[in-house]
Amino acid sequence: MNAVCDHDHLHSGLNGARLDRALSEAEARVVSAGERMTPPRRRVLSLLLESGEPVKAYDLIARFGEDGQAAKPPTVYRALEFLERHGMAHRIASISAYVACAGQEVGGSHAAAFLICDCCGVTREIDGPGQDVIAAAGAAAGYAIARTTIEAHGLCAACRDAA
Repeated sequence: MNAVCDHDHLHSGLNGARLDRALSEAEARVVSAGERMTPPRRRVLSLLLESGEPVKAYDLIARFGEDGQAAKPPTVYRALEFLERHGMAHRIASISAYVACAGQEVGGSHAAAFLICDCCGVTREIDGPGQDVIAAAGAAAGYAIARTTIEAHGLCAACRDAA
């Protein structure tokens, strides 16, 4: 993010009943996969879902404790690793942040693709183009690809219109 925008952006974080439903569904999927949704995993997922935008790990650490106490970094990083491994969160490398996955099944693999606004930082997950091509190229090279993340930078509609 190169500049602070002076126009409004809508962020689609979850709260209330929508947040509770998303957490319950995630927990059910984790349990059906033979895993446990521990309180730290649930809390980190909740923070990602509430945010509705990418969040840096240290911001998650600072927000983790419901009583204002920060978490120990390993607690949050272990939870993030679990959520990534189970397709519930993605790491966006170019901005060193994490975002809740937009509706994929736990354990399901998909090519995550993100549109990232360089002005305001709004990020949108879209269907990853070319997953079959990437998988075939990996297989031809002897790789078994576990995850693919594509990141595209530019300006969102609001920033482009305001420019």
